[in-house]
Amino acid sequence: MIGVIRVFTTEEEEILEQHGKVISECYGISTVNKCIPNQPLGIFNDETEKIAIPKIVELGKRLEQEGCKVITISCAADPAIEELRKEVAIPVIGAGSAAAHTALAIGQPVGILGITETAPSVINNLLGNLIVGYQQPEGVTNTTDLLTPTGKERGVEAVNKLIDQGAKVIVFACTGFSTIGLADLLRQELDVPIIDAVEAEGLFASTLYKQQASNA
Repeated sequence: MIGVIRVFTTEEEEILEQHGKVISECYGISTVNKCIPNQPLGIFNDETEKIAIPKIVELGKRLEQEGCKVITISCAADPAIEELRKEVAIPVIGAGSAAAHTALAIGQPVGILGITETAPSVINNLLGNLIVGYQQPEGVTNTTDLLTPTGKERGVEAVNKLIDQGAKVIVFACTGFSTIGLADLLRQELDVPIIDAVEAEGLFASTLYKQQASNA
């Protein structure tokens, strides 16, 4: 199975398992979903990322011990990815780099949708000159803001601004957009590729998982 690390704290089972559900539905592989403790607002700046790093590493080590064959860090900033890779013997995939590499494969101008003031550095560094714009939905500053009644509406407004800026591909720079199902809504309304970071991490993770299974 694939281990999915959620970088915010929730006791709501449906929300906790949402990203794993996306991966399982897209790629037909079972997942186990766990969240780090004591961060109900998740990661939304350098300070909260620094606090989360040791928690992510410990959780990843536990998922490996429990039998996971691949781990995804389901956050577009790829927090603790290098630290965790040094501590486990199984592949670790980050949502941000997975989404950015998917956009690179398309090779068209990219608009990035996130919840922080700027896009995660891992996405900026990979996409470089392909980026034509970045938008943060109005009133959204952390992942829990997306769960409000206006979360989807503000997300759609921000994506339309990116398209006005010349974006031919939209990349989600927050996995919280997956939690609210924003990609499905946008795909019904817009004729541009929407790269959901959770779907992207699942693509890479499932490919590695299936390769391991075929070699077993």
